[in-house]
Amino acid sequence: MTKKIKSKKVHEPKIKKPESTTEVDYPVFCFKHLQETHNKDYKFYLDFILRLKRISSLSWDYIHTQDRHGYGTEKMPIGKIKKQLPNFITPDVSHLTVFRANSDKRPFLGIRNNNVFHVVFIEENFGDIYDH
Repeated sequence: MTKKIKSKKVHEPKIKKPESTTEVDYPVFCFKHLQETHNKDYKFYLDFILRLKRISSLSWDYIHTQDRHGYGTEKMPIGKIKKQLPNFITPDVSHLTVFRANSDKRPFLGIRNNNVFHVVFIEENFGDIYDH
């Protein structure tokens, strides 16, 4: 007599993901390629998280109409970046996109791939990543 193996019930996730990324028109932030930082300014990071939450509620179209020091962006040429770029940034990339991390206008920089924004640098002190 062979023993039957009971199958486990698979539960569907509570949050349904979109069928494709084209249905999503808001930034999704990825930190896989974030270059290490050493600051212990916890207030800065709390403000940064709240800022990401706010930006995530905006559409890319809206972001493109906003001021670069508000909720908009600007382009920073690769040649002006002081830090070494991670290997995933290929030679055909000419610039990084800059958002403001908080109300004092310190930036974070990355690269957009469809609706995913890959955060590469967070400038904790003005001038660490590029000259202002």
